[in-house]
Amino acid sequence: MQGNGSRTAPMAELWVNPDLRPAADTLTRTDIRLADVEDAEARLARFAPLLVRLFPELRAADGIIESALLPVAQADADKLLGLSSAQDAWGRLLIKADHDLPVAGSIKARGGIYEVLAHTEALALQHGLLTPDDDYAVLAEATARRVFEQHTVSVGSTGNLGMSIGIMAAALGYRATVHMSAEAKQWKKDKLRGHGVQVIEHAGDYAAAVHTGREDAATDPRAHFVDDERSLTLFLGYSVAALRLRDQLRALGITVDARHPLFVYLPCGVGGAPAGIAFGLKQVFGDAVHCWFLEPTAAACFLTRMRHPDRPGISVYDAGMDNVTEADGLAVPVASELAYAQMRHLIAGVATTADATLFADLAALHDTLGLQVEPSAASALSGPRMLLSDPAGAAYLRTHAPDDYLARSTHIVWSTGGRFVPAQEFEGFLARGRAEDRARA
Repeated sequence: MQGNGSRTAPMAELWVNPDLRPAADTLTRTDIRLADVEDAEARLARFAPLLVRLFPELRAADGIIESALLPVAQADADKLLGLSSAQDAWGRLLIKADHDLPVAGSIKARGGIYEVLAHTEALALQHGLLTPDDDYAVLAEATARRVFEQHTVSVGSTGNLGMSIGIMAAALGYRATVHMSAEAKQWKKDKLRGHGVQVIEHAGDYAAAVHTGREDAATDPRAHFVDDERSLTLFLGYSVAALRLRDQLRALGITVDARHPLFVYLPCGVGGAPAGIAFGLKQVFGDAVHCWFLEPTAAACFLTRMRHPDRPGISVYDAGMDNVTEADGLAVPVASELAYAQMRHLIAGVATTADATLFADLAALHDTLGLQVEPSAASALSGPRMLLSDPAGAAYLRTHAPDDYLARSTHIVWSTGGRFVPAQEFEGFLARGRAEDRARA
């Protein structure tokens, strides 16, 4: 049953995962390996010449879709997190700027575009359009487009995944269809339609849009449905971010090991994107990385699933939440079972945050650092704030960052979307955020 907005959202909290296990033990029990993540990275490299051909803005990056890792000055970090300079040293803060990813403008540009490309590679090889040794830019030619235009790529989305799938599929010549749930912003629908994507609007929530899209695609043998709840391909596309982050940290001279822990804070909707990234990070850094998911207090589907390991399919409505939040990318009632299965023993925990807080943080990120992010992306800033100030966080740190390890730690806030927010829309976000900031001062 979908919520009606009449329930009161729970208070923000930090929940520590009691079932966290050593990464080496957990990763040996999964069928997914680091080699699978590396294979996904290699596939993206093969497609780089095609991406430059389709999206000239990628020329400077040689067709690689990646975001910057932005160091934050200590004074700014303390201000953003509301920490006193008198507090013990807690390490350094960086922002992974996926809000500025080209082509689709969000974290979904990784997994979503990767799945479309993986499907395209299989289809192209099947139809003899290329061999593995070819320059993949040939797939922009008319011969390939005549094949692709006979096929449909579809997805169910609250917004950003639909943007990445729709824009990429349409650029290749597919018939692209995005089933948008009630939470989706109008400007995202308009942008998709501007790219020639068919947008089907649904009055129901994210789960309902996905269900309808999945059923529609099942009736068409030439349709490929990108299933955010179940797709391993999507999951692996997201996981490539871990390899890129490893290289960025090395370039900055930042060490990650048991004595120099890494804390990563990831906004979470259905769970696919943060789970893919967290999985890749655990493959790369093992127990030296601590991954936290961030959710709205009214739509904490992953926290709900983690708290009820014996209840697959449990929804936020079952837990007394109404799924009503301005963080449209996180307005999801039921967690992905694929993501849950991979994360059950790997994530450190989940933090929830109220809409008022994420809007205040959105304004603070803009006014302090000049960043333009969506409300969903701003949720990540609550992660380090709660870990460093909440009693449950203090207990976690005593175990996992004892002695002076915390002072040598690195904290990465993963900023997941915002590049293409229209100026007028963003000004509205800022006005609300500044008002919320004044109210909490």
